[in-house]
Amino acid sequence: MGDAGSDSESDTGTDTDTTTDTNTSTNVTITDAIDTYLQRKAVGDPDGPGAGAYAANAESILHRFADWIDREFDLTSLFALESTHARAYAADLREQTDRGTYTASSAHTYYAVVRAFLSWCVRGGILETNPAATDPAEAALPSASAGTDEDQDADTDTDTTAWNLEQRRRLETYVRDRALTAADATPAQRRTRLREYAMVALLAHSSVRGAELFRVPEDDRRTGATWDDVDFYTGTIRVLGKSQRLEDVSLLAPARTPLRRYRVVLDPPSNDWPLFPTRHAPSIARRVREALADRGYDDAEIEALFDEATATELAREHVIAPPAITTEGARSVLKRLCEDAGLEVGGEYLTPSGVRAETGDDSDDTSTSRQRVRREATRSRPTLRTPNGERSIAVPVDEPLEINVLSHSTRSSGQNDSE
Repeated sequence: MGDAGSDSESDTGTDTDTTTDTNTSTNVTITDAIDTYLQRKAVGDPDGPGAGAYAANAESILHRFADWIDREFDLTSLFALESTHARAYAADLREQTDRGTYTASSAHTYYAVVRAFLSWCVRGGILETNPAATDPAEAALPSASAGTDEDQDADTDTDTTAWNLEQRRRLETYVRDRALTAADATPAQRRTRLREYAMVALLAHSSVRGAELFRVPEDDRRTGATWDDVDFYTGTIRVLGKSQRLEDVSLLAPARTPLRRYRVVLDPPSNDWPLFPTRHAPSIARRVREALADRGYDDAEIEALFDEATATELAREHVIAPPAITTEGARSVLKRLCEDAGLEVGGEYLTPSGVRAETGDDSDDTSTSRQRVRREATRSRPTLRTPNGERSIAVPVDEPLEINVLSHSTRSSGQNDSE
């Protein structure tokens, strides 16, 4: 995704095949124009390499923009786009950044992709001017240092990065002791505490980002990590990275152990179960109803099932994976944990990005930091994505192996092993 921004600004006026014979009486929808733009880019830009990759990255951004414009302004015509619409889109990106859904750099990249698309429309004669290339519209974008997500530089002077190693350790110690030493906790309380311990440990001891781990409602690709994404054998978790490609992120031992403990008490009925399911009952009920209807249950049968059990119970019984907790929900959990632990910095609580120690930060062990690596995800191998306890060590054979053991007297008599 990071390359999309630079690629979007590298378009030149030599893109001659984009010229379109258009008059003002012909309507062009935003979606149609986007599709044509992506087709041109997918073929490849003769003036530079990598256009195909750019098209793949830009596709979801542009279609989400078109959906947003349609939803917010009931607008589908490209000719109806004005600077006020672009400014509203920039303001929405800033709001999402303030909420922690996007980083400031991601928000700027999304806007740059839209601006590049509209510039292409101008060069092709479809639009007279670019409504996104105006000072008022671009002024509504978040500042380069805004946002509370994980991509901020460790040296930026913000509330979230003000948390040092000692404060992060205090939070982790609090959730660990709370999860492991409460002998009088009920099974539900123990499951909740191990869930919170695993959440903090995973953020603290890996480079995984909140938007990769939890569900982002505004992005239908980011539905939250599942147990199928966790590979205990290789010590990695598979996530959709900023590059919009699947990546394997290393999990250090302090993250893997709490995650194993949590998995035991959670006992997910399927591998597509989210690591951190939502606790929002209406969301679970909605998912269960939709899944049951898809399986052929009529309304009366569904209501009868809900009369006998809760949505969570039905989800487990019928193996219907509930939605994952949202990024906003995870932030609420961390805020509560900080309040319970008596931790705050400047009146602020620790966000997902603040939990994660920056590489080499706060005298963090250099050798440990080097292990926080990312690489392009390998092809999924389900047999490796199972806990060690579920993996068999012995290798069965079709026929029993017979071994003849000769006595010492037999060997002494000159008989060989073949007899």
